[in-house]
Amino acid sequence: MVDKPLVSVVMATYNMSRYLPLAVRSVLAQTYENIELLIVDDGSTDDTAKVVEPFLDDPRVKYRIQENKGQASAKNHGIRESSGEYIAFLDADDMWAPEKIDLQLPVFSRSETLGVVYSRLAYIDENGTQLKVSDEELFRGRVSGPLLIRNFVGFSTSVVRKECFDRLGGFKEQIRMGIDYDLWLRFSTQYEFDYVDRPLLYYRVWSGQMSNNCKGRYLSGIEIMKNFLQQFPGVVDKDTENEAWAHTYVGFGQCLREIDHRIGPALTLYVRALRYKPSYLPAWKSIVKAFLRV
Repeated sequence: MVDKPLVSVVMATYNMSRYLPLAVRSVLAQTYENIELLIVDDGSTDDTAKVVEPFLDDPRVKYRIQENKGQASAKNHGIRESSGEYIAFLDADDMWAPEKIDLQLPVFSRSETLGVVYSRLAYIDENGTQLKVSDEELFRGRVSGPLLIRNFVGFSTSVVRKECFDRLGGFKEQIRMGIDYDLWLRFSTQYEFDYVDRPLLYYRVWSGQMSNNCKGRYLSGIEIMKNFLQQFPGVVDKDTENEAWAHTYVGFGQCLREIDHRIGPALTLYVRALRYKPSYLPAWKSIVKAFLRV
């Protein structure tokens, strides 16, 4: 293991005993062997403790229970207890491909300023059946600009140098949603990003996910963007900033249309998008579709 640095895997969980064993097994089955797994139970009220118990015979597994304080607190708890040079994350309802860490870790040798390596992901349903593979555009290098427009880093696809947390801090515990988006934006100001162009995460889509609350996601994302731009002025050029706001308000408008099917609130957001970027084609297309009731 001398030439293989330790990777600490942080798995925060809350009432996820249904899927937790699958997630844990996917970590322990990694072809990269020098790992530790820190399972942080954020005050679960189901049978999580019972489900975890069989895995505690493996010396790589550590189980910690805390009072329910939210996912950001649980993840920070895991980071504080980690011993690895690198930190990886896996949500308890998702799974990794066996070769994930083995493929990502060598990428860090490309640059000393490389802080985050992520990958594509495959979507699966509640029963584990694959639905599709993500095909969105990914970015490498200094990514603050494209990242402000869209969070393209799948959280549980990431491997991060621990020094990023030491220098720039962990998850902000006052943020309810989008804690990873805030983290990536901060890290992007001082570190490069890179990716493996393969789906190394199986991301489960199911009814109980927090991410299903699209209105909450957009409201939180807008606050994260505002705080980032205030804290790091000049990191992103004005044209990119305007495109980011246009993209965000069009997406927020589409979210509201899905919720209540009224065009009024959505149109207000589409118009706001055009104030940032009058030529923004997705906003004009959304306006036309709204009037045509498409």
